[in-house]
Amino acid sequence: MARRKPWEVSDELWAVIEPLLPRHERRYRYPGRKRIDDRKTLQGVLFVLYTGIQWEFLPQELGFGSGPTCWRRLAEWQQAGVWEELQRVLLDRLRAADRLDFSRATIDASHVQAKRGRSSPKVGPSPVDRGRPGSKHHVLTEAHGIPLRVSLTGGHRNDVTQLLPLVDSLGPVRGKRGRPRCKPRTLYADRGYDHDVYRRRLRERGITPRIARRGEPHGSGLGHVRWVAESAIAWLHGPRRLRTRWETRDDMHDAFLQLAHCMTLAHKHPAF
Repeated sequence: MARRKPWEVSDELWAVIEPLLPRHERRYRYPGRKRIDDRKTLQGVLFVLYTGIQWEFLPQELGFGSGPTCWRRLAEWQQAGVWEELQRVLLDRLRAADRLDFSRATIDASHVQAKRGRSSPKVGPSPVDRGRPGSKHHVLTEAHGIPLRVSLTGGHRNDVTQLLPLVDSLGPVRGKRGRPRCKPRTLYADRGYDHDVYRRRLRERGITPRIARRGEPHGSGLGHVRWVAESAIAWLHGPRRLRTRWETRDDMHDAFLQLAHCMTLAHKHPAF
């Protein structure tokens, strides 16, 4: 059996995505050009995401539509909140399949260089090299490294600024009988999150912080737990389009990031 290409959407996954997409009824009078199939267009967006090709060079012979059409469709779905809703559905299905462990969570961030969008709010100078602007991808994972939430900020933003927003945006994860899970029991993080005020706020939310402290020698053993966050970032950066930021608009780069998150969740589910 031939291995499915990463931009090919299976029938099982499409059955989950299709109800979440905005509906467009065709006009009876003056219907105009027929709208390209959403499934083919989504595969065109995924082709650009995984290969890193420019929109205008999207091969027409693949049947995905033109690059500008796929770009507009991605912008439409991002504005409609499709990826946020899809992440909720996939997380519920993963919990129903016993693939999520909320006993602990990890958080980390990664810097990506920005070739465009230098004047965008979510692009800033790198903390290592001020002459190389970029953005940061923040990720919150469960115990096994499955990403629960991801976010985008400027490269100059401190990692700890996204700690509480990521935790608070998790929301209820259903999939099993009983109360849904809304938060992990313990949160692990590196020295970039070493702030006592955030430890206190995590405890107020019923979460035990396990954050490495600055000035202490290495060898605490927390790295044996935190490595799953780095693994999750590697999964998110598997698509070439996310290794370097080429989008001028923040919402379009965030759309790629959220879509990559959805595809990572789908890959972790046995049904997809």
